[in-house]
Amino acid sequence: MSAPHKAAGTSDVLLRCIGWSQQWSAEFPYMLANHLPMILVAMHRMGAGPQRLEAFCEIYRVQNGLVPVPEPKGAITLQNWRDFLGDREREGDYRAFFKGEVQRLGATPTARLYLPVMFDGFAASAMHAFMRTAYATWTDNDEETAIALGYWAATYLDLGTGRGDPASTEDPLDVLAYMYGPDEFRHIVTEQDLLWHNMRAVAAKPDFAPVHDMLAIGPDTMDKFARLSLALFAATQDFSLLHALTGTHWLRMMASRSPDPAVPMRRFWQTIASLIPKIGFPDIPTTEQVQEWRRLKAPDWPEIFAEAVQHDDEHDLSLTFSASEEFKLYGDQLYNYVAAKRLGMI
Repeated sequence: MSAPHKAAGTSDVLLRCIGWSQQWSAEFPYMLANHLPMILVAMHRMGAGPQRLEAFCEIYRVQNGLVPVPEPKGAITLQNWRDFLGDREREGDYRAFFKGEVQRLGATPTARLYLPVMFDGFAASAMHAFMRTAYATWTDNDEETAIALGYWAATYLDLGTGRGDPASTEDPLDVLAYMYGPDEFRHIVTEQDLLWHNMRAVAAKPDFAPVHDMLAIGPDTMDKFARLSLALFAATQDFSLLHALTGTHWLRMMASRSPDPAVPMRRFWQTIASLIPKIGFPDIPTTEQVQEWRRLKAPDWPEIFAEAVQHDDEHDLSLTFSASEEFKLYGDQLYNYVAAKRLGMI
């Protein structure tokens, strides 16, 4: 990118950078998620200046080998839009379709109309289509909304709709604990070592079918997700569990566009459960262990942000920002600890 005009403020440069990022496909080889527009927002919120935002665009492009949006193959219409779900070659076609829908209906009405279908494919691009939709919602960006919905449609991945059994627990931990039982979850073979390939392989096992229906969603379920995800990530610093912590934040970000919040919450936790074999069936930390980590001295957020915005790793930046936003809600110093540890400050 060319350098921004000196008079341009950080917010102006952020919008310019996001606009520049939209020329690239939502994934880069080999089927990995392009985090750029979301990370730009996170960096801006954490205090990155115009020059850093501009520089990060080029760093990220080169580092990951971003590729253009696939060429059009055929029109997506109101009549056929469900027919090509999960076809990555139709990303450009889906982008065009949803851009038209956003222009016709508005961003929020479009999202609320189509997300109930998309939620069944919640694991799309290992939940990164969900991430992009969450940031598009939070920033109220029409173009990003259309791109995010197109991304979700093109990478749609359904892990199964269950068997219609009544919920058996109110505790998200019980759902994860179930994954430790069936022997077939200990023998997962994938085509490639990608998160979504692992999710798909686990979901294909017959014993995974009950997972969708297990959890009773209530008014405190989100808080339970947050506490458990934080504790598990503190215990493991595992890449996959990072998405449990950030995903709880993303659910909050897109709540205004979820007609029935219980649906994405159920799908989210089903997706997290599908990752337990990939994570290696980690030990669940005790309350005492979590309290010990919580008591450790950790930097305050300004110091953490100053370190984070110097990092080029998208997951360092995503984790830090989501942890800081969840801290605003819960005031739990363990968020400081996990972010600082991820950044190598502890």
